[in-house]
Amino acid sequence: MPAALATAIAGPAPPTFSERLQRCQAWLRGGGSGRRSFLTLGDAEYPSALLQTADPPLLLFADGAVDRLAAPSLAIVGSRHPTPQGEENARAFAAALSDDGLVIVSGMARGIDAAAHEGALRGAGGTVAVLGGGPDVPYPAGHAGLAARISAHPAGLLLSEYAPGTPALRDHFPRRNRIIAGLSLGTLVVEAALRSGSLITARLATEAGREVFAIPGSIHSPQSKGCHALIKQGAKLVEVAADILEEIRAAQARPPIEREMGEPGDPGAGDGPADPLLRALGHDPATLDALQARTGWPTAELSARLLELELQGAVARLPGGLYQRRTAG
Repeated sequence: MPAALATAIAGPAPPTFSERLQRCQAWLRGGGSGRRSFLTLGDAEYPSALLQTADPPLLLFADGAVDRLAAPSLAIVGSRHPTPQGEENARAFAAALSDDGLVIVSGMARGIDAAAHEGALRGAGGTVAVLGGGPDVPYPAGHAGLAARISAHPAGLLLSEYAPGTPALRDHFPRRNRIIAGLSLGTLVVEAALRSGSLITARLATEAGREVFAIPGSIHSPQSKGCHALIKQGAKLVEVAADILEEIRAAQARPPIEREMGEPGDPGAGDGPADPLLRALGHDPATLDALQARTGWPTAELSARLLELELQGAVARLPGGLYQRRTAG
């Protein structure tokens, strides 16, 4: 753990802490539906797909159907200024994929995001809107009605790593994009210019080992150039929802990683440290996926235990989602 972070945790609470805590408590009590909550890394309901990414949020504030986080999902992103055809494509793809049971994840921005949420609410899968501000701060303000519809829908969820009352700031949106990509089995880019935040989401999806899909468009349209660039880089060109479902089903059909170390907490045998996770980690840096393959532990339990060892100074988290054992002395 970085020294500055350790000092901040051990030091006194900031002057605004009490006020912010009270606002969180008031938000949790509000709404009247009992559907508001917050999730930590060790919670059973924390999305396992997000735990497998390099930088999962320590806290998630949720308003709505939290069970959507455990269902297979697909991100749909794109331009804030789409063509009429692009907007209709987003709505139609989202509705068809939601009808097939996929949860549609997006960022509730203008344009493609909003169309994707609207389409997804027509199907059984529903939708998750990941916000760039607090869960009570819909952005843009004109989407307050859409946010209310999502949070009240039986298969809708508003999600944010920012505490209630946090404004939607420019720097928050790239971080929001990592959650959109990390929650999903894949990301569909409907329309995007070459300099688009949607391409950041697609890159994050690739880095997390997820599929990237893109809808082609006119060679003369600036809003198609980002999608064409993704296709040149290896994204799957899609024309109908079935193209995506084919890839998603193939990924879900892959056999699970076999257990190699028995149940969590089993001390096992052999030389090395008594802690089975430290033994599995060895002396070289390893990813979360590699550790899961070695231990067979559930992702939520593995991530929670890694965090405990990190706080104890036994494990260091490195760039790129790697973990390494610290040597004594």
